[in-house]
Amino acid sequence: MKRFHVHIAVANLAESVSFYRALFAAEPTVLKPDYAKWMLDDPRVNFAISTRGRQPGLDHLGIQVENNDELGELRDRLDAAALPAVAQEQAACCYARSDKHWTVDPQGIAWESFHSLATIPVFGGDNVPSQDEAKASACCAPAIETVKVAFPGKHVRT
Repeated sequence: MKRFHVHIAVANLAESVSFYRALFAAEPTVLKPDYAKWMLDDPRVNFAISTRGRQPGLDHLGIQVENNDELGELRDRLDAAALPAVAQEQAACCYARSDKHWTVDPQGIAWESFHSLATIPVFGGDNVPSQDEAKASACCAPAIETVKVAFPGKHVRT
């Protein structure tokens, strides 16, 4: 079963944890000095916040899967639609090791499909955009321009 994923960059983690704790009526599943995550079942969502983004606001959206078959299904959907995608295997990000596929919608919003394999003790750092890039992600996404080449116009596989 798939789970919707939302990652929001926040200016103040403690204030945001307090807000979302009240909104969801639940404690975070993961709470670190720079990151918090709620694995909710109603609604079924993996909701994460962190202080790692340059600007507060929506960082990226995604779909979390429970196994490699579901991850392959999502990759097949991107391929069938000729959407640009970048694969990351064994990515170390958000205190987890995951296999991922990244794409970008026509508005420039990053979308991640991923299968978490294990927890790790550090935030990570795979393919983090450099500080001089125009669009940074709080998460460990590849540079947005890497997958954005297909929009607008003809779709090109990267």
